[in-house]
Amino acid sequence: MNNKQLEEQMIENYKREEHMMILVFAQWCINHDLDPAALYHSAYPDQPNNEALQQALDLTVPKEDAGEVPDETVLGVLSLFGNEELAFIITQEIDKRPRKNR
Repeated sequence: MNNKQLEEQMIENYKREEHMMILVFAQWCINHDLDPAALYHSAYPDQPNNEALQQALDLTVPKEDAGEVPDETVLGVLSLFGNEELAFIITQEIDKRPRKNR
């Protein structure tokens, strides 16, 4: 494998992982009756609609059918991709919950 192929493979891997991060975020929001697009816009008000988020929303399932997405998981994957602003918004939402639901 030459350098160009390796670079292309690394980019594709990053994109796949980024899409998984977005899906984790979207499902976490659905599981907690939150609007993923609204939270994203709160974190990044100057950015247009996120096409990858819209695609991820098509892959989410109703919270009754979804497995649990722990708070630590969504915060961890957001942090891995440098989405600190969005992680901050998520933390605020977590803090709004009654103590027993945290």
